[in-house]
Amino acid sequence: MRAYALKYWWEKKGGVAKVSHPLESTFKLYKFGSELYNVIQKYCPRLHFLYFFFLEYANLHRKGFAILGAQNWINEVLSFNPRIVVSVHAHLNHGYFDLLRSKLKSPFKFFIYCGEMGDSIGFSRHWVNKNADGFFGPFSDTCDAAIKKGMPVKKTFLVEPLLRPAFYKRCNKSEIEFLLTKYGLSMEKPIFLLGTGANGVNRHIEILSALDLFQNDFQVVALCGNNVPIYERVLKVRDKYKFKILPLKLIDDHEMVIFLSICKFFYTRPGAGSTTEAVACGAPIIFDISGGLMPQEINNLNFWKSRVTKLIALKDPKKIKKFIIQSIPKLKVEIEDTPRKLINRLEEG
Repeated sequence: MRAYALKYWWEKKGGVAKVSHPLESTFKLYKFGSELYNVIQKYCPRLHFLYFFFLEYANLHRKGFAILGAQNWINEVLSFNPRIVVSVHAHLNHGYFDLLRSKLKSPFKFFIYCGEMGDSIGFSRHWVNKNADGFFGPFSDTCDAAIKKGMPVKKTFLVEPLLRPAFYKRCNKSEIEFLLTKYGLSMEKPIFLLGTGANGVNRHIEILSALDLFQNDFQVVALCGNNVPIYERVLKVRDKYKFKILPLKLIDDHEMVIFLSICKFFYTRPGAGSTTEAVACGAPIIFDISGGLMPQEINNLNFWKSRVTKLIALKDPKKIKKFIIQSIPKLKVEIEDTPRKLINRLEEG
């Protein structure tokens, strides 16, 4: 998400950009590792502690000479011949940087954009490379964490969240009314928004069953993304409930902003992407921590807890009923109309 958002903003300024996926396009074992991460996140997040700390100290991508199957990826980058390379993944900041430095004939600047919101044991040491030309963080907590792990202060820059275009605009009443009419939703009834991350992690069926015991009138929007099986399951069961249920596959950033801006609450895992989008819109959040927490998710919860006195995090989705009659905590982070600080820093080199 952050890579494609940066591509959009860079091209909007008149530049040319390309998104590359080194982990998925080099050695097959690296691609398997990414897929294993997704499986763990879906089915047993707490197991990720083992996986995370293995990767922290195994140093699979720490040295360029140790990275396997990289020639096709190198050829891809050579054909584009970038003058700026921005990494948005913790495991691309060392070995892959070394490969580019040894293979690219033209000089280039290498920057790291870290999307983590805060600090904890889940802030990977691989985010930090003193040899990079700069480290960018969306929040002061991010920058402080990087400095604590060894990033030079003079190379560490606080910029802003790197989000899709619609998140930098305010939605007006007519846009809200149009969207609700499009999906047959009512302005008079609260909307409960159920999120699913990029990997399709969700507890939609359990939440719908628990909400059936709630007596008030409401509507549920269940975001399913690329998870076709859960979309079809929600379609199949929705008629058995007395409240309106709207399952949606992929929606664009404009619709996501509107739903986050008007929902009664947003039920989601505490991932950096979904949580950052939520706080940019000021959406009340109920965090789903069923199956345990992943180390990186602790970073984002720490950010939340440092700014809001109340945190609702459910280990059991069935207990949601007793929380939605309360005031749901929310956090609003003001952002500018474009990520200009980041773009300006990149242009300055």
